[in-house]
Amino acid sequence: MSAPDSNLLKTPLFNLHEELGGKMVGFAGYAMPVQYPLGVMGEHNHTRAAAGLFDVSHMGQVVIMGPDSSSTPDRWLETLVPGNIVDLKVNSIRYSMFTNDQGGIMDDLMITKRENDLFLVVNAACKEQDIAHMRRHLPEGYNLTELTDRALVALQGPKAAEVLARLASGADEMDFMSYAEVTICGAACYISRSGYTGEDGHEISIPADKAEDVCRALLAEEEVEAIGLGARDSLRLEAGLCLYGHDLTPETTPVEASLLWSIGKRRRAEGGFPGDKIILEQIANKNYTQKRIGILPTGRAPAREGTVILNKDGVEIGKVTSGGYGPTFGGPVAMGYVSPEFAAVDTEIFLSVRSKQLPARVAKTPFVPQRYFRKTV
Repeated sequence: MSAPDSNLLKTPLFNLHEELGGKMVGFAGYAMPVQYPLGVMGEHNHTRAAAGLFDVSHMGQVVIMGPDSSSTPDRWLETLVPGNIVDLKVNSIRYSMFTNDQGGIMDDLMITKRENDLFLVVNAACKEQDIAHMRRHLPEGYNLTELTDRALVALQGPKAAEVLARLASGADEMDFMSYAEVTICGAACYISRSGYTGEDGHEISIPADKAEDVCRALLAEEEVEAIGLGARDSLRLEAGLCLYGHDLTPETTPVEASLLWSIGKRRRAEGGFPGDKIILEQIANKNYTQKRIGILPTGRAPAREGTVILNKDGVEIGKVTSGGYGPTFGGPVAMGYVSPEFAAVDTEIFLSVRSKQLPARVAKTPFVPQRYFRKTV
């Protein structure tokens, strides 16, 4: 256990983290556990094998309501994001991003369409700017509320749904990217079958004053261990998932970030979101200057963020944006951006590490299979 900076904000689970021996560090202005006594490698492997519990209460939870109960603000939100929100079914979730006028990504987020409103989860480091951005564009009669009185946790891994169903009947029957409202330990919770590890699992929004009770009940199940930010990062990297501020920035477009799948056919045809002309031009003519790729270094040395990527002639062609050791993969993995002509899978590239040029190749992501639960029709 370590004492965090006294200026850092605390999540509703701070005392529980300390009790569990969490090593607390500053992250996006919050005191967060980077690891517990099990260690990053142990926590990573446990999540892949059973079920891991993550505190993600630092993220922003926002509800947006239209002028009356009969109209959800989905069409309005489409003026800020390139995702198809209008055609999203009630109690379904969509991944999208806020774009700027240059087509760059201001933040990525999860959008849930509920019966009478939209429930958004945004990144911790961006939540103040995201909320200000939405408020600036919010029409008269619409209402935006930040849910500062709720915690958010993620239960991830192949045993996660089975465990949660013991406390919330039917949780294991939910489809991937679906939403439900349930009672757990007497607390009114919002649950979504989603996550940031590549594993099956749920994210659970809990009233702050009940968060510790719910988490203690989950941790009492033998399959569940507490997991810190260190393993969260290695899990998402193996799953090929982007981290905002690293793999996604205001200077990268969804096309360059290899997130074209998140822009539906109707939005590509109609536009109507910030930077649409630039993004749709990139889709039509492939005239972009960088492309996100997966990278497999040869050997055991990991390629860290900022590592320069070279072609066979030693000319710089890009940079690594996320990198490290993949415990499940069994070797170093990375993501980064290169000039498009070098983005094809199996292209030979080189990494400038400690004044050496280490061979690597462009690889498909994810590096380990994603195991989301999808109902068969």
